[in-house]
Amino acid sequence: MIAVLATLDVVTKGMAERLLAPQRIPHEVVGGWLRLTLVYNPGAAFGLNLGAQSRWIFTGLTLVALVILGRLFLATARGDMPRTLALAMVCAGAIGNLLDRLRSGMGVVDFLDVGIGDARWPTFNVADMAVSVGAVLLAWVLWQEDRAAVRHEAEQRMRTAVGASPAVDGGELI
Repeated sequence: MIAVLATLDVVTKGMAERLLAPQRIPHEVVGGWLRLTLVYNPGAAFGLNLGAQSRWIFTGLTLVALVILGRLFLATARGDMPRTLALAMVCAGAIGNLLDRLRSGMGVVDFLDVGIGDARWPTFNVADMAVSVGAVLLAWVLWQEDRAAVRHEAEQRMRTAVGASPAVDGGELI
């Protein structure tokens, strides 16, 4: 899954660079709602830019994130498909954008441009979609795990409370 998504990201970015140049010229696909527009983003999500060193700062942060994600993979129970899928999507997106940062000083290639008229979402790519969907799925998985842990804890407290109460026989205290 990671290899497939990362490869899809790299291939679509290459196609965008070849077919959509020069930068910032929108190519309508679905009316004005979906356009393909080549943009190089030297920063991170939503154009976050930390100056001349953005490329290397975000490269370092991505490497740290990949180590953390790798540890989460190792801690994931076998057969836990929702968590595995979420982590794979985030990893694939991180790898796709990391490869772009390492490949070019111009920035990460973005080309998916959605919106209505001048109200546009920041231009993004396949890696960004993978990170976003994976992060939402991971948040949901972690929320479900937390809810299950709280339920389990409440059940344990109930068992302990019942075990500590006076003996009951047929509804009457003995």
